[in-house]
Amino acid sequence: MPKERNLVDLLNKDVREEEGYSSRSERVISTKKRSGFRGLFLVVSVLILVGSLSSSFYFYSKYKDAKKIEPVSVSQAEDEVKRVLAAVGALIVLPKGETPTVATVADPSQLRDQPFFANAKKGDKVLIYSDARKAILYSESQNKIVEVAPINFENPVAPSSPTSFCF
Repeated sequence: MPKERNLVDLLNKDVREEEGYSSRSERVISTKKRSGFRGLFLVVSVLILVGSLSSSFYFYSKYKDAKKIEPVSVSQAEDEVKRVLAAVGALIVLPKGETPTVATVADPSQLRDQPFFANAKKGDKVLIYSDARKAILYSESQNKIVEVAPINFENPVAPSSPTSFCF
């Protein structure tokens, strides 16, 4: 029997030399290391998948919200400009021969450092006359002219059509 044992030892020794291991415990440790890397790879893959899915859902919901907002058509903007001009024209003499740019104050707290907007409220209208170099702040809720100021443009730009935008 000792001869058989030697043969088995020799075979095991050959297998160990081929695999580069000197003992069975090194093979077990190496297998544990590989399974540790597999586990780490699996965890990282799952985290990447969850991150991708959550960011996809977030941007898809933002896309859906953006689609719900209806763009203002040119005719709606023209109607709003006419309505505001009629209301302001009843309170003050407006420059003739010029269609103003009409803007709506969306966040007055961002404009507080400018004296013209010191008394502005959300929803107030600003009429900007480029040729007459005049700006008018109008409060629809109070039906009052809040402020009138001269304006200076470095490069005057005349609007080609009535426009409406928010500050």
